[in-house]
Amino acid sequence: MDYLTGYPDHVRDRAQRLLEAGRLGEMLLEKYPTCHEIRTEKALYDHAVELKSRHLRTAPALSKVVYDPRILVIEHVLGYHTRTSRVHGSQLKTRYEIRVATVFRRGPQAFLDMILIHELAHFKERLHNKAFYRLCENMNPDYHQLEFDLRLYLMYRDRVGELYE
Repeated sequence: MDYLTGYPDHVRDRAQRLLEAGRLGEMLLEKYPTCHEIRTEKALYDHAVELKSRHLRTAPALSKVVYDPRILVIEHVLGYHTRTSRVHGSQLKTRYEIRVATVFRRGPQAFLDMILIHELAHFKERLHNKAFYRLCENMNPDYHQLEFDLRLYLMYRDRVGELYE
């Protein structure tokens, strides 16, 4: 599985050399030394609501935020959002949900935040376009670096094993 598809060859080669030399894990642990403590779905929901209220005050309220064991990271899905509308009497009720791959129950806070920010941004911008990524960068100026580091972490995890035990 190559999580670095689309990156220039020199970047992919450097990541591969770090992995083969056994230094990629050290580099990641140096940059992200601790594992977050957001283990329960209640804590995940509270954290997502806090991020939403900090960055997207006018976005609709979240109905649910959960870790989902059915999400397979190997299919390049880290999390996803849903928007479901249902008729309830004479009213139309819309539920906004975010699901995060269970693999992120353990890992650095920055990676979890990056995934939540990405999914929250979809409530304002549906497509992965310039406006979407500007919104992500507005919520976290290091968004693109975090996304790259997360890809390195997933590459390490696939080839070597869990980094945060």
